[in-house]
Amino acid sequence: MRTRTREPQTLAGAGTLDRLARILAARGIDPQVAAAVDDARTTARLSAAPAGIPPRYREAVADHPQVLAWVRDVADQAVAPGIGARRQVATGPALLMAGVTGAGKTYQAYGAVRALAAAGVGVRWRATTAADLYAELRPRAGADSERELAAVARVPLLILDDLGAAKSSEWVEEITYRLVNRRYTHLLPTLITTNLAIKDLRLHLGDRVASRLAQMTTRVAFDPVDRRRARAA
Repeated sequence: MRTRTREPQTLAGAGTLDRLARILAARGIDPQVAAAVDDARTTARLSAAPAGIPPRYREAVADHPQVLAWVRDVADQAVAPGIGARRQVATGPALLMAGVTGAGKTYQAYGAVRALAAAGVGVRWRATTAADLYAELRPRAGADSERELAAVARVPLLILDDLGAAKSSEWVEEITYRLVNRRYTHLLPTLITTNLAIKDLRLHLGDRVASRLAQMTTRVAFDPVDRRRARAA
């Protein structure tokens, strides 16, 4: 029995495009309108993503190769909760983006959230600086710190900005450990930015936190350039 082979055809071939145009015409669909609808859908996904993004980062675009690879990995692991349902961020890797102040770490993190939404993946996410998180969790009357910590620790996607910037203490080390350990154990996608090296994080936050970060994250080193000051110069 002989197997017939055919030359591969590219999607952009003239014959393929002509056939596609005929199919659309037979269904009463204007190809230009269809293309416009696709463009509109893409634009809608991009514009929907910044709902919780601060104004400064609403147009952020992730272009760092390792950040884009992270986006692909998280998107590949997204899961649809039911037949025909939109895929949602579930499990995935974590990134530790390290570099000087102004290197573009936070910009890339928000760009990654926008990229996931543009890829059609549902994203339940939260962003906080480490200093703000500690401030929110400090015991005070009328506040349920345990419930707030659980909410941050369990969110499917977390941006934890400026880890290591807050003053170190046993309480800070404990809170950071509980947060990181939860996300480490449940393989929850996490984007962490810091101005410190891993060895300095160990001194600042303790061995338990540093060990988990070393295993759960891919380290992304940014160029030692403060882009904010460069633009202002």
